[in-house]
Amino acid sequence: MIISAMRALLVALVLANAAFAATHDYPSKPVRLLVPFPPGGGADAMARIITPKLTERMGQTWVVDNRGGAGGNMATEVVATALPDGYSVLLGFNTALAANPALYKLPFNVLRDLQPVTKLAAGQYVLVLHPSVPAQNLKEFIALAKVQPGKLNYSSAGIGSPLHLAAEMFKLRAGVNLVHVPYKGGGPAAAAGLAGEVQVVFGSVPATLPQVKAGRLRALAVTGPRRSPVMPDLPTLAESGFPGFNVTSWYSFLLPAKTPRPVVMRLYDEALRALKLGDVQEALARQGLEVETSASPEAFAEELKTETAAWAKVVQTAGIKAE
Repeated sequence: MIISAMRALLVALVLANAAFAATHDYPSKPVRLLVPFPPGGGADAMARIITPKLTERMGQTWVVDNRGGAGGNMATEVVATALPDGYSVLLGFNTALAANPALYKLPFNVLRDLQPVTKLAAGQYVLVLHPSVPAQNLKEFIALAKVQPGKLNYSSAGIGSPLHLAAEMFKLRAGVNLVHVPYKGGGPAAAAGLAGEVQVVFGSVPATLPQVKAGRLRALAVTGPRRSPVMPDLPTLAESGFPGFNVTSWYSFLLPAKTPRPVVMRLYDEALRALKLGDVQEALARQGLEVETSASPEAFAEELKTETAAWAKVVQTAGIKAE
């Protein structure tokens, strides 16, 4: 009994020393950042803005690994099943994390198998109309939609996409019947709004702003918790009669569950330091993003849990099915 106990203690000490050495020297080799979408999109831009700064600060190369597919689930699964050593990091996107559990039958559990680190940045959407719609503001638009149920269409980048979910949440809150027309990507969805193929679009601020300024689209409100700095005269949906309405696209860092606390906090601290740099904030602004970080990994975990429950309710109530 004594010998067995001593052996168990020795094994525990060896493992503890190995864990300490691994976390004390972290990172001691290149770090892989899994991006859940192909190159060229917003997630890829976010990755390429922050990884050079982390490479510089942490003394090891950060490698961007684009794993697009299944609505972001492929990259998420890679990290959820990776060794919890800090060398596989997920660039999390909010709908892939919070909405996909309600849309797909997943071989992993986001809340159980991932360790949230921090949010990084967020962008919001803007509700716009084709000029042919005879509504000059949000109140008039809702009144029009209510007297013409099923007559107005809205475009999205596909079923389960952020723009689709934002529109469905608006429909539920406003009590209107808009018809969803999914397209294969945000570009075609926006083009459909410009061409008048659909009357309503929830678009990103940087993509929509030039069209609004040119008079080709009419902006009604933004979807985030505060007004956009580049569209300060445009109200939020929250201040337009929908308290608490908050739909943004946000990016974050997550690690495999059971990653040692020192590794989690090293990544947390370095990410926040990188996001304070002026050139990083300028690059994010060009993508329509603002820095938005978490008070702690635990605070981010709670926020993710809350948002997951909220999107599950939207998906269930709206009867949304993944493609």
